[in-house]
Amino acid sequence: MLTNWFDRKVLILGFSKSGISAAKYLNRHGADVFITEFREEKPDDKEKKEELLSLGIKIEFGGHSDEFIKDSYIAVTSPGIPPHSDIMKRLADEKIKVISEIELAASQTGKPFIAITGTNGKTTTTALTAHILNSEYKAEPCGNYGKPPCDLIDDSSIDYFVCECSSFQLEYSNSFQPQISVWTNFTPDHIDWHAGLENYFKAKAKIFKTPQAPAFSVLNAKDSKLLEFSKEAAGEVFLFGDEIGDNCCYVKNDAIYYKRRGKEEHIIDLKDTPLIGEHNYQNVECSIICAKLEGISNEHIKEAIMSFKVPEHRLEFVAEKDGITYYNDSKATNPEASLVAINSFNNENVCLIAGGRDKNTDLKEFCDAVNKHIQTVVLIGEATERFEENLKNNGFNNIIKEGTLQEAIDKSMSLNPDVVLLSPACASFDMFSGYEERGKVFKEYVLSRICG
Repeated sequence: MLTNWFDRKVLILGFSKSGISAAKYLNRHGADVFITEFREEKPDDKEKKEELLSLGIKIEFGGHSDEFIKDSYIAVTSPGIPPHSDIMKRLADEKIKVISEIELAASQTGKPFIAITGTNGKTTTTALTAHILNSEYKAEPCGNYGKPPCDLIDDSSIDYFVCECSSFQLEYSNSFQPQISVWTNFTPDHIDWHAGLENYFKAKAKIFKTPQAPAFSVLNAKDSKLLEFSKEAAGEVFLFGDEIGDNCCYVKNDAIYYKRRGKEEHIIDLKDTPLIGEHNYQNVECSIICAKLEGISNEHIKEAIMSFKVPEHRLEFVAEKDGITYYNDSKATNPEASLVAINSFNNENVCLIAGGRDKNTDLKEFCDAVNKHIQTVVLIGEATERFEENLKNNGFNNIIKEGTLQEAIDKSMSLNPDVVLLSPACASFDMFSGYEERGKVFKEYVLSRICG
């Protein structure tokens, strides 16, 4: 564990949340810190920049200068910078090692990390796992959800870091060794960034294999690729989603059961969970496995699940009025994420609001799910035409097109369905700053309409 940063020059790539967290940690521990940001400086950067400069941290915007790069001991990268970018090639030529902020944090503390990755479901699983562990320990959600871990590692009272890990972060994490590694599911995403689907898979697979082998690997039995991969995963392997093998967690008789070394235990009835849908039951199963491995009692696990509040924008209940229930699933920024929300509803009249900035991924499974579970689709945003064409080619014609999210909500309400579901299956950047703003607008407008 490297703790002596005194007078070492460290380069931080990107004026980002995680980069700033790493910079401040390293500065506190004696490093000579340089932050380099390719984009131009924005007015919103001023306050944070002045704070960092007052600490003696050097900052440049608008490019990566030789002065900042040369003689760096190590570089800590923000997750958005792809491996094939020019700055990464320059650092390779200079033989400067590049690591993620997560790897930096893990290398500086002896406390265990529970790493949770996957295309979808990471945030709910991270939040729920930390919530359950907090019934008996002090656990902090961090990484892609919560604070960057570098903000937390000087807190000696923390027992566990429950870390949501994106493929971007894991790409640059070559010695990060969690105690428990969790893989929620695997579907195509971020293919351009990783220069191929197989590279995307390999980035996530790192923390399940030697030399980063965890004590425990937790994988989705319902995902055929992960079920096959479980045969080569390191540590004691647990599956969730199906009763397979002696180590697993699964739904049976409308309840969730946990099994280790063949011994079955009833944990909680489905009616007592605040989360709905098969995908959320899988998230709960992941969290149960992690909690059981850390010695949490069944009673505390059940109580914690029952008291859990679903994170914003993830199949989040908003309101119910006049027989219509409203759900905000704005975090569903790809068709695969929307699938899990759509498949959560059976035998109900559901009006789905979808669309935004298209990721141009395959829509066949999305269209099949819409045919099975959705009564009406209201489309908005740049993806409208492609989504309409694919839905119609798949035999679904009950489609309405609107110009804004507010107009889509108005139209949905006028149809008097059982459920109005915002699950866009697209990025939000054509109309909003991010999925958070999109979800916030949805919630605020719904509440303004029904509370009048």
